[in-house]
Formats: sequence, structure tokens, C-alpha cells
Amino acid sequence: MSRRAGRQLAVVLLAVALVAGGCSKDEYVAPPPPTTSEVADPATAADTLASLQAAIHDGDPAAAAELGADAAGRDLLTAVVANAAALGLSDVTLRYVTETGRTGGADGWDGEVAVTWRIEGHDAAAARTELPVSFASHGATIAGIGGDGARLPLWLSGPLRVERADDVLVAVAGDPARAPDYLAAARRAVAQARAVVPGRSGLVVEVPADPDGLQRTLDTSPGQYAAIAAVTASVDGSQAAGSPVHVFLNRTVYDDLDRVAAQVVMTHEAVHALTDAIAARQAPLWLVEGFADYVALRDVDLPLTRTAGQIATEVRQDGVPKTLPQDGDFDPSASHLGGVYEAAWLVCVTIAEHAGERALVDLYEQVRAGGEPADALREHAGWTEAELTAAWQQRLRALPGVAG
Repeated sequence: MSRRAGRQLAVVLLAVALVAGGCSKDEYVAPPPPTTSEVADPATAADTLASLQAAIHDGDPAAAAELGADAAGRDLLTAVVANAAALGLSDVTLRYVTETGRTGGADGWDGEVAVTWRIEGHDAAAARTELPVSFASHGATIAGIGGDGARLPLWLSGPLRVERADDVLVAVAGDPARAPDYLAAARRAVAQARAVVPGRSGLVVEVPADPDGLQRTLDTSPGQYAAIAAVTASVDGSQAAGSPVHVFLNRTVYDDLDRVAAQVVMTHEAVHALTDAIAARQAPLWLVEGFADYVALRDVDLPLTRTAGQIATEVRQDGVPKTLPQDGDFDPSASHLGGVYEAAWLVCVTIAEHAGERALVDLYEQVRAGGEPADALREHAGWTEAELTAAWQQRLRALPGVAG
């Protein structure tokens, strides 16, 4: 589910001091060059990256393979070129930055590399990240890409199966058998989202091979999304305007869902991506998450015992909540997370039942664009937050299994 907290890109400023010492004020002493390890050759590494960049641009897997340090390295670089072609990448750049301090063997070391890329026709701007690249032969070849504590874009991780139709694209690592199913669900999700909120339709879904792959792709802490079926996030972790936003599946959880539940998850995330929800920093999460579920469940014929069963149990045991769901309640590691999402969904259902679906959509769009939630609620639903809370609490009391 959507997380609005992002990691800002770090900017490193290098200051050079003028050393007076025994010199006069008119004399300048040049600082010593930066130190490097004995095995590192930054100039050669930069040339190797330029050759890989050219191979990606030219769609030349053979040229990329020649840059591999061993069989595994050659296979990886061949896959990188194939992935770039299948995804339709543009604006691909690879720039050597500095050493990481890690060396390997007699002639190997890791260098920090700045990478940019963009999926043509889907991403408005290029994604940007820095990651370690393992060089060998003093920088003339590449042994590996990525490392602990660094974001590893899926297209740089290994072979991908890419499926596309219309303006929907799915990239799958690992077992590709479910790729057509992911594509079908994504296309239906776009149609469902746009039936409620018109606008652009392009959607990219990335499917890492396993939870560890998801962790590397998003650079998250271990287990952060272990229980989450999917998440919508910026590709590079940036909150900058225009940064590419894709849907990422946790296939360990998603693949275990039945067809209806899987579609609800995909549509929920598509709403986030297509409405740029992660940029809506002023919007309360009960609105962001509740609205996504409202769209996802809008045309699903399921009883309240299933769509609101968890929050009904909590209300029966503990009574109705005193406030609308708070942002902190949506932490992926929080307990009773399912009930929180059901509660948020029912807030939006309550608004739609009171003022109509168009009012709910207009309220969401106004707040997403930066409007004050209280003002939008008053304008489109004619309620204060206290009045909404009271109506929602009454809705909770009326759930099956709660009253009586």
C-alpha cells in the first residue's frame, strides 16, 4: 500500500581548503589528489561504464557481454541490455562517482555509480539512483551490480519477462509463468480506476522474484512489506515532482490470493499510481487508502462480512473508534492492519452514501491537489470532520455481527 515517506537524494559538497602554512597570502598550494586504493582505476572504470551505456543504447548484448568479468557477469550484462530493449528504456546513463572502500581479490573493487533511466511512454522524467558496481581487472570488467543497503532497479537485477498491452506494462523477474495474469489484472485495474477518476491511463507493474528482491528494489528494511501484497512507490525513492511511480508486487503474498482479492489489490494500487497519490502529502491516509479501496471494491459483489469483517470484529470487541483512522495506523507492521483499511474504506463509503460518488471523487481530487481536507469535506459533503466521524461510527455500529 502507498507510503508517502521517501528518501531524499543526497548531495555531497566537496570543500577544498587553501593552506597558508609558511606561504605568503599570494601563494596557492594545490591540495593533494584524493587517495585511491591500489587496485582501483577510476578512469578505466568510467570507460567500462561508457561502453556498457553504449551497448544499452545500441541494443548490443554481445558488446555488453564482453564487459563481464566471468560467466555470471556476462549473463547479467546480457540480460541488462535485453531488459532495456524490452522495457523501451531511454535516458540511460551510467556515471562513475567514487570508490566505496570495498575491494575484492587482487584487482577488484566496488565503485559507486550514478544511474538514470526512464521507460519511454510511461515515465515523465528519468529515475535516478546510486548503487555499487563490482569492477574487476582494475576496472576493465564488471563482476556484479548492487549491494547491501542500496536500491537495485529491477532491470539491473537479472533477466525479466516483459508483457505489455495498450499503455500497460508488466516486468517480471524470476518465474515468468504468471506474467500474462499480472498483465490482465493490471489492464482491468486501469479500466476500473478510470471509470471513476478520468485521466491518464499508463501503468507500470514491477514484480521482483521474491521478498528479498522486493526489498532490494525498494531499498526497504527486512520484512517491511512481508505481509503486504503490493505497494505503490516512486521508482528511485525520490519525492521530486514527476519522479516515476510504479506498482510493485510482493508475489509471495499476491500469488496466494484468490482471483477477486488479487484484482482488488491491483486496482487499489492502480488508483494510487494513476492519481499520483504518493505526492498528496497533505491528504490524510484514511482518504488516500479508503478512496483506493472504494474504487477497487466498487463493482465487486462481496458481502460486508468479507469486506468489513475485521473492523466489525474489532467494533464488537472494543466499541467504535473515537476518531477516524490516523496516519500512523497504516504502518505496514501495525497490528490489525486489515481492519484499519476496512475502516478507511467505510469512511469513503459513508461520504458517497451521503453526498454521492461524484462528491467523494471531487473531495479526493481537491485534497490530492493540495486542498485543505476540512474545506473540501465541507464543500463537497456539507460536513465537518466531527459530523463525518459521527456518521461513520453509526455505519460501523450497523455492520453485520455488531448490533444486537
